[in-house]
Amino acid sequence: MAVAHDATLANIEAVTREERDPGRAMERVVEALKREMPHYTWVGIYVLDGDELVLGPFLGKPSPHTRIPIGRGICGAAARERQTIIVDDVNADSRYLACSLDTRSEIVVPIMSGERVLGEIDIDSDRSAAFGSEDKRLLESVASLLAPALA
Repeated sequence: MAVAHDATLANIEAVTREERDPGRAMERVVEALKREMPHYTWVGIYVLDGDELVLGPFLGKPSPHTRIPIGRGICGAAARERQTIIVDDVNADSRYLACSLDTRSEIVVPIMSGERVLGEIDIDSDRSAAFGSEDKRLLESVASLLAPALA
């Protein structure tokens, strides 16, 4: 991982060790990601509730998508497929649910316990193709750290 990604992961590991309240842990993770990764324009965590993803803590412009059915949009697709989805150009992906006209790219990482989806980390950027393999590794590690709090 790149140095910034390593430092961010170390900070989030400390947060998830220290914070016993799941809601506060999610808030602190969102804060750390937004603060430490400048190309992350919008950072949020959705939590699975039945067949819908419900928006939890987030930083960035308000989103009209506070509840997303599994299978709808990029977030719903990542939950259904149980895998990370990176979209380099949201305007070229018909699944994208527009939140901000400024958004150019998105990464969505499921938070899993075994094969069960618990929620997901959703990140938007105002830069095209903003997310690479280092972001994927970072966010998949963060999802693993958050899983016990959501299980």
